[in-house]
Formats: sequence, structure tokens, C-alpha cells
Amino acid sequence: MAKIDVVIPAYNEADSISRVISDIPKDVRDIIVINNDSTDNTAFNAQQAGATVLHENRRGYGYACLKGMEYLSHKKHKPDIVVFLDGDYSDYPEELTKIVAPIIENNIDFVIGTRVKHLRERGAMTFPQIFGNWLATTLMALFFRAKFTDLGPFRAIKYDKLLDLQMEDKTYGWTVEMQLKVLRQNLTYTEIPVHYRNRIGQSKVSGTIKGAIFAGIKILVWIFKYSVKK
Repeated sequence: MAKIDVVIPAYNEADSISRVISDIPKDVRDIIVINNDSTDNTAFNAQQAGATVLHENRRGYGYACLKGMEYLSHKKHKPDIVVFLDGDYSDYPEELTKIVAPIIENNIDFVIGTRVKHLRERGAMTFPQIFGNWLATTLMALFFRAKFTDLGPFRAIKYDKLLDLQMEDKTYGWTVEMQLKVLRQNLTYTEIPVHYRNRIGQSKVSGTIKGAIFAGIKILVWIFKYSVKK
């Protein structure tokens, strides 16, 4: 059986994190919640729900993900697959099984849960998210002949391939950096349609003008950086 570990960056997700953890399939080996400088009971609630809780005081999605990877690197028995999942309950954690299936059954390297319109709850994605996804995936198709349709945070990757990507972005560019490096290294990838609902609480990125602007800038910087890279 494949060893699957889940990494969940979480900033002020006290109202949702327990639900996320409880809905993750029981065959997952370890659930790692990175408390990203929360000011509420995120860490306590995650620990009570049975997760391994790490603390990263430097705020940023990438910082939190990198903290999770650092933890995995010290494990005696490394995972076969790492799944990244948000802590706001917008994803359906129980769909993890179908996210990892292409890796287990077809030896695919990388899988994104794509938030297709007909499986999305009304209002679950804001206009900045929808436009940002369209722009980023259109540019990736133009520059790299990519077939991505989403920058969805619910994703799975083989652990050894994740290490090979040498991830570095500390904030908003984490997801697009991963996809660009997957393309650059000619890894196999696919998308699996997933359900998506309105998150619990306000988004720290798309829910604020500042967050949306900075996320958009980061995405464009990564894409143009790779478009001119030899």
C-alpha cells in the first residue's frame, strides 16, 4: 500500500480544520497541519483532531508548505505520495482517493484536483480566482503547451518528484511554481475534476484586494521567468 502523507497549510482556520482532518480517508499515514502564525485555536483544534501540528511563524503559503516538506525529510520512512490540501474546508478531503488514483494505478507523477464549474458551489470561487486561473493556464498553454486548466490547491505528487522540483516560493506563487517546474522537468501529469464549496471564513488571498493583487503578480512573475529561461 502506498504511504500517503497530507500537508495542510493553515492560518486562522480554527472553525474548519477539524472538519478537514476528519474527512480525510483513514488510509492516509500522516496528516501534517502547519499552523502559519494563527491567532486563533487552529493549532489546538488540529491537534485534538489527530493531526501532527507544526508551527511556521513566517506567514505565507509557501513558507508553510516548505515547513511541511522539511518535516517529511526527517522521517525515517519517507512517503510515496504527498497531498497538499487547504484547511478552509472548500475542498472535499474525501476525494483524496481519486486524486491519488492516477499515481497509484497509472504511475502518473503529478495530479491536480481541478475545480470545474459544474462541480463548484455557487460563489465558491471569486472573480479574481476565476480570472487568475484563466490567465495563468492560458499563458502556460501559450508558452509551454501545457494542458492545465486550474491552479487548484488540492494536488498530489510523488515524493521523489516533489524533491526534484526544488520548490522555493514562500508566498502566493507556490502552486504555479510547482506546475511550471513539472512542465520544465517533463513530468507526467493529469487533472481530476473535484467538487468545490464555499470556504469557512474569509480567504486570505482572493478575499482581499491586496491578496488578489499580490497573488496575480506572483503568478505572472513565475510564468514570465520560466518563459525566458533556457
